[in-house]
Amino acid sequence: MSDAKKGPFHLTNTLTRRKEEFVPLRPPHVGLYVCGPTVYSDVHLGNVRSFLTFDVLYRWLTFIGYTVRYVRNITDVGHLVGDVDEGEDKIAKRARLERLEPMEIVQKYTNGFHDVMRLFNILPPSIEPTATGHLIEQIEMVRRIIASGYAYEANGSVYFDVPRFAEKHAYGELSGRRIDELMANTRDTEGMDEKRSPLDFAIWKKADPTHLMKWPSPWGEGFPGWHLECSAMSTKYLGLTFDIHGGGMDLKFPHHECEIAQSVAADGHAPVRYWMHGNMLTVNGRKMAKSEGNGFTPEELLTGNHKLLEKGYSAMTVRFFMLQCHYASTLDFSNAAMQASEKGLERLMKAMALLPKLKATDTDEADIVALEQRCHAAMNDDLNTPVMIAELFEAVRIINSVNDGKLKLTAAFIARLQAMMQVLVRDVLGIREETAAASGGDEALDALVQEFIRLRAEAKARKDFATGDAIRDRLAAIGIVLKDTKEGTAWERA
Repeated sequence: MSDAKKGPFHLTNTLTRRKEEFVPLRPPHVGLYVCGPTVYSDVHLGNVRSFLTFDVLYRWLTFIGYTVRYVRNITDVGHLVGDVDEGEDKIAKRARLERLEPMEIVQKYTNGFHDVMRLFNILPPSIEPTATGHLIEQIEMVRRIIASGYAYEANGSVYFDVPRFAEKHAYGELSGRRIDELMANTRDTEGMDEKRSPLDFAIWKKADPTHLMKWPSPWGEGFPGWHLECSAMSTKYLGLTFDIHGGGMDLKFPHHECEIAQSVAADGHAPVRYWMHGNMLTVNGRKMAKSEGNGFTPEELLTGNHKLLEKGYSAMTVRFFMLQCHYASTLDFSNAAMQASEKGLERLMKAMALLPKLKATDTDEADIVALEQRCHAAMNDDLNTPVMIAELFEAVRIINSVNDGKLKLTAAFIARLQAMMQVLVRDVLGIREETAAASGGDEALDALVQEFIRLRAEAKARKDFATGDAIRDRLAAIGIVLKDTKEGTAWERA
């Protein structure tokens, strides 16, 4: 670890509600678990923000010298609509709508999720376990919870006994909920005769005869509860106690609270030392959600094909936009904010392109070492990407000034500045070039796409918008995304 990178890394721990120095359980190894997607629909931009948060954490921990085992699950069982213990399985519901097998739905949307992660340059995890691939571990965990006295069987289902657990353990500690307040706010248990308390939750649910996704168990055919898979898989791959567990703010309760209770009941250990939660993405002040009609898919965002979008934006513009807000703060999406990010990113990338062309002198008129240290200090302060980006724009000012002959740097400092920008922009922030050449294009392909762009422009000029849209959509279908700007139409590979 170089001198510039030294200094403790501090992380806000949701469990203690304090910013704490991060000290791994078994340095230099770090165990990181992040809740992955339930693969029954397309990923929207709010999901992307959550996975981007932990991508940056993964990148930074690796950069400062840790060996990270990053586990991110795929929920391919499908918890019930509304995330409660009644209703229809989300994956099964989608399978019926699309007239496919549930596992075809799972594969389709898992593939789509991976495509979106690649598009936004979000690194793959070390291990990506699936819920269906770990049914044995989940059933065994249910057995251990029953044996501990904190779960009971009822008519083929198994429920976690929350009030009994809360007698000896701090249920609600993560989310700040009190058991008496939770009881006061629950609905009546009428119609839920199997449960002893309305706070109890299913860790194994009996399947009715029409349920599509079900498996044999000691309690009869059924399927695991929503919270169970993360407890079983995180501890399988990272140990009964591990370093960091991440997820969206909306998962704090009940999902993560229930994970803690299950692990303590099954194995007698609080599973996680540092809990980390990313905040939500809003659109014009409202939470991004499919039900609100404001949940952009990546395709809609890139093409601008959504009623709330003035135009399309590139994947790296979106990534840069998200990084300009701290992960724990609400981020509000607007066309004005996206257009400002587009200009800022363009300025940053132009400066980086100038770096190899800078001419050295025998004098240093800027302290690149101090600038680099400030960048690292910002990231060590709870992944403060907005502050680091501000420092990077100080680097942009220096680069432009040297290029214009208004500032002097020696060859050693120019080399250090070039290395710093390469590592922090490319490797830590994950910003990559979006030119056709960088994405694998060539002159022949560019010439062909430019011809389609010309034909589309002619169609729009004669107000034949149907043809213009058809050209854009056919190109998008083969992975060519058009991007309309004030300067004209550009293109990139999706």
